[in-house]
Amino acid sequence: MAVWLAVLLATAVGADAPAWPGFLGAGAAPIAADSLPLTWSPADNIAWRAALPGHGQSSPVIHGADVFVTAVEGPLKDTCHVLCLSLADGTERWRHSLPSTLPVKNSLYVSRAAPTPAVDADRVYAFFESGDLVAVGRDGRPAWSRSLSREHGPFQNDFGLAASVAQSADRLFLLVDHEGPSYVVAVSKADGRTLWKRDRTSRVSWSSPALITIDGVEQVVCSSAGSVDGYDAATGELLWSLGDLGGNTAATPIPFGAGRFLVGSAPGREGQHALGARRSNLALTARRTADGWEPHILWRTEKALPSFGSPIVHGREAYWVNRSGVVFCLDAATGAPHYEQRATESVWATPLCVGERIYLFGKNGTTTVIAAGPEWRVLATNRLWDPDEAPVDPRAGADEDTEEKRRGAAMFAGRVQYGVAAVTGSLLVRTGDVLYCVRSD
Repeated sequence: MAVWLAVLLATAVGADAPAWPGFLGAGAAPIAADSLPLTWSPADNIAWRAALPGHGQSSPVIHGADVFVTAVEGPLKDTCHVLCLSLADGTERWRHSLPSTLPVKNSLYVSRAAPTPAVDADRVYAFFESGDLVAVGRDGRPAWSRSLSREHGPFQNDFGLAASVAQSADRLFLLVDHEGPSYVVAVSKADGRTLWKRDRTSRVSWSSPALITIDGVEQVVCSSAGSVDGYDAATGELLWSLGDLGGNTAATPIPFGAGRFLVGSAPGREGQHALGARRSNLALTARRTADGWEPHILWRTEKALPSFGSPIVHGREAYWVNRSGVVFCLDAATGAPHYEQRATESVWATPLCVGERIYLFGKNGTTTVIAAGPEWRVLATNRLWDPDEAPVDPRAGADEDTEEKRRGAAMFAGRVQYGVAAVTGSLLVRTGDVLYCVRSD
């Protein structure tokens, strides 16, 4: 095991390529089929566990032999942390902490370090729901920082901000949609200055932007609270927009080749977006016309509805998973349904596809592994931690200021599988206060 791991990490460091550099693996290196474990348990195939300060809902990112993760800590989320851990054994290599420029109550019901950072060969770039954006060198030394909430006004969102960082070679892209002045902004990686900023109508969502190349033009695609919009990544010009949507407040646009991408829309916790969501789960592209650009819907699905996670494409199939753990499998080319089946438990995280397997990360620590393809077949059911290891506090959420929040907080109490990252040989799973690494024997 030790020799195999040393060879693996030496290869990763030598290549010095982003292995899992951003949210949902955008720009990730290929993962060798069958290199991730099929089965695990609290006593088997857990390579290491790393305790994290405070709490966080972001996914880890990986570059070479380094893992980067964010967290917030304190009664007012006073401190924002960026940590670098060793991929080999989970030991902490360095920690950069900065005071929040927008302290707000640390609540189970509000996002806590939800935006996933981005990493490249030089730096890690972390964004927090306080509006703090920081670039930290791979050696742990801060390069630059700024506060978007101080510059453009405090964020107004009852449930916080969750949009993750998207990146290109030389810039970062951030989507800030809330009840106040909303906008999308491009920031220089070199020095943090604004390269362009485009105002948007005020709206509330937690979705992340995606960088998608359509007909040779790199575009920042934002699916958020009623519309999908494509901006020129170089200039910020709004190229096209598709409106009359509903429920698209969480899922990130997911590309699947030749300028095509999936849009996910959820009915909402109380079903308030149900009608809009049924017309808003679709495959989309954009086309040049004599007058510019226009969106083009490839197909829609009225039945497949996600919740917090994004829809995915693997091979010839597209998959939607809702909060109840129901998996909808469709033909990616046509949208024709293949099956509708339920996983072991509620699924919040976006699934991971590697080789002939699809990993469905259940909220409470149970991961169902199914076979890729048009037929439902369960390969394994795995438990990451013993429930007695992380018992739920019966008073969780008791100090929330409304009955709605007190009821809702129960969903977020206890340990939750929020997000993952993977490279050949290693699967990382993020919970609020612990990062797990799972490997085969």
